[in-house]
Amino acid sequence: MLILHNRISKAELKKRFLFSQQPRITISFYKYFNIVNIQKYRDNIYKKFFKYHVLGRVYIANEGINAQISIPVKFYDIVNKIIQSSNSSLKNIRINKALNDIGQSFWVLSIKIKKNIVADGIKNTTFDPYDTGIYLQAPEVNAMIKNSNTILVDMRNYYEYKIGHFEGAINIKSNTFREQLQLIIKSLDYAKHKNIIMYCTGGIRCEKATAWMKFHGFKNIYHIEGGIIGYVSHAKKNNLPIFFKGKMFVFDYRMSEKISHDVISKCQQCHRKEDTYTNCAHHKCHRLFIQCHRCSIRFSNCCSIQCMNKIII
Repeated sequence: MLILHNRISKAELKKRFLFSQQPRITISFYKYFNIVNIQKYRDNIYKKFFKYHVLGRVYIANEGINAQISIPVKFYDIVNKIIQSSNSSLKNIRINKALNDIGQSFWVLSIKIKKNIVADGIKNTTFDPYDTGIYLQAPEVNAMIKNSNTILVDMRNYYEYKIGHFEGAINIKSNTFREQLQLIIKSLDYAKHKNIIMYCTGGIRCEKATAWMKFHGFKNIYHIEGGIIGYVSHAKKNNLPIFFKGKMFVFDYRMSEKISHDVISKCQQCHRKEDTYTNCAHHKCHRLFIQCHRCSIRFSNCCSIQCMNKIII
């Protein structure tokens, strides 16, 4: 009988992953739709993904699916058909392919059942999550952001925004998406009659965020189809200028994808220009922070002298 979750240590899986020569492609997708028998749906997806050596992170809830996965190139078409045939709502679903991908993104397959595919904290039962903003593609985005009546809103976490964002975009500083949704209504109250373009990495947060804005009386609400990934892919395909500067943070082994050569952040230790995130080597700290190569040597990949001393002792 197939075990429907991973039983091998993450250290061993990582070792296998790093030594594998199998070409892989990293993709992401999401969809809000109603799932009735959630456990059955989850187990069916797991068995099929496992069979074709899919790795990555998938969240499933009654409201839909949110996935970031890595697929062996030779099985991509098969897995794509599996995704689209798993529910009629997923037919012709938009797939975001990683922008700068060498396949080294995940080494574990994890499919979890969640309360929400993105935690939003919304409790108002009259809220309609399907009444979303208007989709924009790269040409429309580029045209609209030149208009002084347009505001760009970055709906990602601050540490994502820090290493890369659209020129002139504002970020609603918070620790969670749940907090952002509560803060953004007051923060943008002055702009109720302006054009507001919202964006995130792949688009999933903005599905909820634009609907939330409309629910609170904002009129001219837009979001970028496919998020930053969709925008950059479409702009490159059509030889359009790209107004996103720096790197795009990603939640996998790579940690970021370079969009432009601009470095807009600094090493948090020496304050030189740097945009590379790392986790503190002291396992009890594991803080995510920006560190240049020089400081990684000086501090032994730690965020402070205190943490460095603890791993040396």
